[in-house]
Amino acid sequence: MNIETRKLSFIQEFLRIQNEEIVIGLENLLKKRKMEQYENELKPMDLKQFNDEIDQALNDSENDRVIKATELKEKWN
Repeated sequence: MNIETRKLSFIQEFLRIQNEEIVIGLENLLKKRKMEQYENELKPMDLKQFNDEIDQALNDSENDRVIKATELKEKWN
């Protein structure tokens, strides 16, 4: 059985569930597993990349290539 077939089968079974505790448990399990997968895929940046990004941020700040947090808030509200 391929992944698409398995997902469809799971969705059909999930839609039949009438117990809210089971739904909550599945939601929590999904969140936990997604977070674990995300954390396992994280890779720390090396020191050179870290320093390059700091230098770029300082350069941007010195050359007024920044946006104030208040301006961002106004833009998204």
